[in-house]
Amino acid sequence: MQTTLSEQARQLPRAREAESILRSCVHCGFCNATCPTYQLLGDELDGPRGRIYLIKQVLEGNQVTQKTQQHLDRCLSCRNCETTCPSGVDYHNLLDIGRAVVDAQVPRPLAQRLLREGLRSIVPRTALFKRLVGSAQLLRAWLPAPLQDKLPRNVPAVKPRPTTRHARQVLMLEGCVQPSLSPNTNVAAARVLDRLGISVTPAREAGCCGAVDYHLDAQAAGLDRARRNIDAWWPGIEQGAEAIVQTASGCGAFIKDYGHLLSSDPAYASKAARVSALARDLAEVLRDEPLEQLGLHGEQRLAFHCPCTLQHAQKLGGAVEGILSRLGFNLTAVPDSHLCCGSAGTYSLTQPELSRQLRDHKLNALESGHPDVIVTANIGCQSHLDSAGRTPVRHWIELVEAALP
Repeated sequence: MQTTLSEQARQLPRAREAESILRSCVHCGFCNATCPTYQLLGDELDGPRGRIYLIKQVLEGNQVTQKTQQHLDRCLSCRNCETTCPSGVDYHNLLDIGRAVVDAQVPRPLAQRLLREGLRSIVPRTALFKRLVGSAQLLRAWLPAPLQDKLPRNVPAVKPRPTTRHARQVLMLEGCVQPSLSPNTNVAAARVLDRLGISVTPAREAGCCGAVDYHLDAQAAGLDRARRNIDAWWPGIEQGAEAIVQTASGCGAFIKDYGHLLSSDPAYASKAARVSALARDLAEVLRDEPLEQLGLHGEQRLAFHCPCTLQHAQKLGGAVEGILSRLGFNLTAVPDSHLCCGSAGTYSLTQPELSRQLRDHKLNALESGHPDVIVTANIGCQSHLDSAGRTPVRHWIELVEAALP
């Protein structure tokens, strides 16, 4: 695509990257065929091709309006378009660049600012989030229905974790909301890894991956969280940890981008690249292990929802399904499995109507095979799908751990 950046845009730190991405787009429109928001709204500007054109206009110095911001806000960042694109357009990085420029020029309405700042103040702070969820559970009957839906239906007692006892060691991201909304997910992962001779080394100082801040108008704050995580993990890396494991694919996708996002930071560039190289979704670790020695045979009928951050961002579509099949679980067919469920981080709160429509479409597809349980690989998708109160939704590793002899 022919592109001429304005003088102001040329001063941006990522100007050369933006120009390169824009020039790689041939405007074929294949991306619209798999874009969830384009399918719902039918507006060219609510599809990847239209959003790329909007960003091009912004970077060429044209007027930026709240409509521009709205069309960029509606993007789920599901990256389905990247899987579809024959030209390999690096859409998500262009979107991040464009959003930062637009948000710097277009003040948001007060309600939007309060919502976004509130989410950034609460969600990444694990202890605060846990206290608020606990209080909300006690007051559940008196809360508005939309807020009730966001709370987990059941919060089981937390199982004990195995002690660190094996020569093989991995680090694990605990996450910010998962310890409150699905507290046994990381426990289950640690117990399964322990059976395979792998111990999880605690790194309590590692907190939110940074994606919440980064995607809510605070990219600098998101990168600061990334730096803190790198510092927290670095002693474990120096002591020989073979991987940094994530059970939430959304976090994993962002951590795998640390190397790119911090490539111009002289103090962290090499460390960030090392962290990104060590980042592994749990499925990447388990698929290479002798799972047969676990001695389990799952009998439940499962529908697997493959999160966008797993199949489109990390290119790991089929990895979890392969593990579950090896372990004997019965997987149902899921039509349109490439489409987003509408969770997309905080999207269900910032774009609730679109998010709800996508959730219900996804549940209809997942339930078409009449599963006993729906399983997924990302806490955001898990909570969002489960909020409908239909078929129970859990993290897949919890069902594996529950089937251990």
